[in-house]
Parts: sequence; structure tokens; C-alpha cells
Amino acid sequence: MQNYIHVLKSKIHRAEVTQAELDYFGSITIDKNLLEAAQIMPFEKVLITNMRNGARLETYALEGARGSGEICMNGPSAHQISPGDEILIMTFTLIPEQQAVNHQPKVIFPAERNTRWEIYENQYH
Repeated sequence: MQNYIHVLKSKIHRAEVTQAELDYFGSITIDKNLLEAAQIMPFEKVLITNMRNGARLETYALEGARGSGEICMNGPSAHQISPGDEILIMTFTLIPEQQAVNHQPKVIFPAERNTRWEIYENQYH
């Protein structure tokens, strides 16, 4: 029987929150360019951590306008994360344990209000 483990699939590291919409169902809206660069699918579960206050929460990703730099906290999560905060957005995947040694997550470092970024693979994350 094969063992599986959860590993980091991708991370958007220190994205700047551009908007918060309290009167919404929930989720996080992310610029389509960033979603594609980080290989995050619309409606995929994400773990978010706030660099300012340490808050951690889980929600799902929604696709924002391409090239907008949008990172919008929707619904109740807008109580914990505000515009201007820097956040980490992470996804995870389940892989066979023996593949974990060679697994390399995709890590995106946004700049210029999330409109440019660098991609790092094979780095300590």
C-alpha cells in the first residue's frame, strides 16, 4: 500500500491586498495572471496567512481581471485581512510519499501591486 502526503503545491508570497468586500459570500479574488503563474485553479482551496497580524484562514480562489493586480478578500475573511496587508496564498497537493523528495513547489514573488512577479522553483520556501 502506497503512502501519500500533503505538500506545498504553490505559493504567492507577500501579495498586497488591494480590496476587501465584506458583503460577499466568501473567497479571495486573485488577478488571473497571478492565478495562472502560480498554477492555482478557480475554486481551488487556498490557505492564507496575514503577515501583519498572523491570521490564518482557508477559503477558495476566484478569478479576477487579468492584469489588474487584484487581491480582494471577500466576505468574513475581510474582517481579518485588510487592503494594504501583505499575505501568503498557498495551495497544497497530495502526492506519493516517495515523490516528495523531488517535489518542487511553484513560488511567485509579486511586485508593483501584484502586476509583476518573479517565479522561483527549486528554492527553500
